[in-house]
Amino acid sequence: MLILRRTDVEGVLDKDPDSVLETVRRAYVAHARGQTSVPHSVFLRFPGNTRDRIIALPAYVGGERPVAAVKWIASFPANIDAGVERASAVIVLSSVTDGRPRAVLEGAVISARRTAAGAVLAAEELTVGAPETVRSGMSFVGCGVINFEVLRFARHRLPRLREVAVFDLDPARAEAFAERARGQWPEMTVTICEDVERAMASHRLVSLATTAGEPHLTTEACRPGTVVLHVSLRDLTVESILAARNVVDDVDHVCRAATSLDLAARATGNRDFVHAEIGALLDGTTRLPYDEDAVTVFSPFGLGCLDAALAAYTLDEAVGRGLGIDIPDFVD
Repeated sequence: MLILRRTDVEGVLDKDPDSVLETVRRAYVAHARGQTSVPHSVFLRFPGNTRDRIIALPAYVGGERPVAAVKWIASFPANIDAGVERASAVIVLSSVTDGRPRAVLEGAVISARRTAAGAVLAAEELTVGAPETVRSGMSFVGCGVINFEVLRFARHRLPRLREVAVFDLDPARAEAFAERARGQWPEMTVTICEDVERAMASHRLVSLATTAGEPHLTTEACRPGTVVLHVSLRDLTVESILAARNVVDDVDHVCRAATSLDLAARATGNRDFVHAEIGALLDGTTRLPYDEDAVTVFSPFGLGCLDAALAAYTLDEAVGRGLGIDIPDFVD
């Protein structure tokens, strides 16, 4: 049994962002091809507490080197006020031969990176054929860990990205996000917006990553041709979802747990408002050309197969570099 700490995981994933993106892309494609098993996530909630939750995401990814894993991830939004990260997680990788646990990894970093990488892959795919100016600016609503990771991958993958607009209900968090971005990419212009509408109108790439528990935003401020990365799943109103072209990671997964799309499905009695799944787009079996007159929304529920694939990649790299703490008698 190998234990990989946060520093071990970061040491692997910081080294090669292209490999992270490719691992996530392959996992999406494997899911589209029916090569995964991804049961519904299990939400553990607490009586009298509607905000906090711990989620279990089991998954299997087939192929030449099959992987089985489960992620146990907690979301406690009030942690932010105490100066502690909202999310914490562990991932257990198990052998598909005998079922025994192979490794335990710090999972919050893997979860954040796979979420951000998936969002940027979608941004790239959904802006194919768009004017070059679409990829030159990006707006971020919610200035936490996830959106900074989205910015990191976007800056790596979209070399023309030079202008960023940010908004957070907490001005201090927006300022901290902006200062960190300016320090890491001095050539980039970062603007702090006074209201969310201004942020959403500033650029035609928008990333929403908030802790909202119910819809509170519309896309009315978005310019035609905007691609919205609806990472936090519960920001947009039903009306905005129904008015948009919708891309998801898995329609069955995303239309549950009171997401904006779940509410839209309940309101309409169907899921016809979903136009495509990202895995099929990345695999080339489905097409959704860029539409300069429409708003396109990508809403990823967050599939456990991404965690499993990226955890397996991390483990392989860590073993090759001699990272982690080995406990040979953990099971025996």
